[in-house]
Amino acid sequence: MSTAITGGAPARPTVSTWLMAFRPKTLSAAVAPVLVGTALAYAHGRGRVLPALAALVGALLIQVGTNLTNDYYDFKKGADTAERVGPTRVTQSGLIAPDAVLRAAVLAFALAMAVGVYLVAIAGWPILVAGVLSVLCGYAYTGGPYPLGYHGLGDLFVFVFFGLVAVGGTYFVESGVLAAPALAAAVPVGALGAAILTVNNLRDVSTDAKAGKRTLVVRLGVPAGRAEYVTMLALSFATPLAFWAAGWARWPVLAAWLAIPAAIGPLRRVMREGGAALNPALGETARLQLIFSVLFSAGLLLGR
Repeated sequence: MSTAITGGAPARPTVSTWLMAFRPKTLSAAVAPVLVGTALAYAHGRGRVLPALAALVGALLIQVGTNLTNDYYDFKKGADTAERVGPTRVTQSGLIAPDAVLRAAVLAFALAMAVGVYLVAIAGWPILVAGVLSVLCGYAYTGGPYPLGYHGLGDLFVFVFFGLVAVGGTYFVESGVLAAPALAAAVPVGALGAAILTVNNLRDVSTDAKAGKRTLVVRLGVPAGRAEYVTMLALSFATPLAFWAAGWARWPVLAAWLAIPAAIGPLRRVMREGGAALNPALGETARLQLIFSVLFSAGLLLGR
């Protein structure tokens, strides 16, 4: 059963309220894959500005649509209640009417598909398939008859669609091919995106369990969730070394290791804290993903 904090009709939403609904701190998960995919395309002499910009806009719209859908369905399914310990959610708090949030989600996905028309025109049917699946799974993360996030598949969704598909797709629309290095470059982006979700699930483990939201942390326990976080970080920082060892880039690709200090703070919080005390780790992990992606991208360009 859904539970709102406030009663009565919501006030008319303001621009700042809608920005809150979009969850701007999570948008690095959309920026990072396009940045890395574009950097690799330019490193291979195949980068193109307009497809890169279109891929960025499309990724941002899918992220916003997913966030809004999550806001709406977590409220409707009772995962977001007055017991919530995370940042304010506009539907649960009564700041924006549920129907308005759902309509905005549909609009975001529709705009993403509109951008996708251009990408399909220049890159063909593989981008059509990737785009349709991305939108459908963005909705199905918390919506539909089998919500992925409620059945322990959210981590896999993030790794695949905000890692492999987003980085590989960006590289493909610019280069016209899908090379093995593009999929390898997607690994740390997807892994750090999954790490962000892991922090969220560790923080919300109690309320998720009550609402029947069977995330991996709910299913396997907090120690397993912490182990997942460590694994995602380790996998991310191992990738630049693998790139160098495989001969896909020269030593500057190891510049991504300069992001290690940014990983220490959130790692300590994840290993020691729980509940609301993990809120800072959420933003710190998102910042880590962006810092890593910027350094990794610079390393790819310098190490070409």
